[in-house]
Amino acid sequence: MEIIKNTNEEVVFTTNINVSLANAIRRSVGEIPVLAVVECDIYKNDSALYDEIISHRLGLVSLKNQKMKKDESVEFKLKAKGKGDGEMVLAGEMGEEVVYPDTPIVLLGEGQVLELVARARAGKGIDHAKFMPGLAYYKHLPKIKISGEGEKQTELASLHPEVFEMYGNKIKVKDAWKCDLDNEDMEEYSGVSISFDDKLVFVIESWGQIEAKKIFVEACKALKDNILEVSKVLK
Repeated sequence: MEIIKNTNEEVVFTTNINVSLANAIRRSVGEIPVLAVVECDIYKNDSALYDEIISHRLGLVSLKNQKMKKDESVEFKLKAKGKGDGEMVLAGEMGEEVVYPDTPIVLLGEGQVLELVARARAGKGIDHAKFMPGLAYYKHLPKIKISGEGEKQTELASLHPEVFEMYGNKIKVKDAWKCDLDNEDMEEYSGVSISFDDKLVFVIESWGQIEAKKIFVEACKALKDNILEVSKVLK
């Protein structure tokens, strides 16, 4: 296993685990409890958007993942009034629990008012996408070989700058894991070949509620709990 990238927002690593296990972990991300707006009382809405659209947008706002008891909720109040040529209502006006305060909700024109109370509860992505903490995916790690002839294929550096880069007047591999090409794509570029084995590259991107590395850990825990539950039933 090799860590390629490790930040709060994204974790990338290579692994030799079985594809079936990798897929089970990926699917288990939807089993992690995450806080999101589930209902909204709109007392006044003079904006151009229907109440349902505003409620939907609030449901997609990333909230800091507070540890909530089952069926426990937290309220967010929002009251805004448009001024001048128009004023954008931002998610940060709901309070400090919003992960990305600059997320736009609705544009209010001069004198238009939006007043509401939203309630958030913990849920799971298997029930609704708004409860997903992030994105997890994997693919086979490409092996890119460049011969002396291939080093002259400088066009690849401009066509695929995330994968290839210039080294003097030659090309070299920059980030193989970002490569979505195969040998068919390389047919017109002699000296460059791409192959695959059982090694995987696993990518986890967080949407702000939970750190990326914690998403992986919590997904593994959820998978383990589900396996134990099945084992108990079979006994």
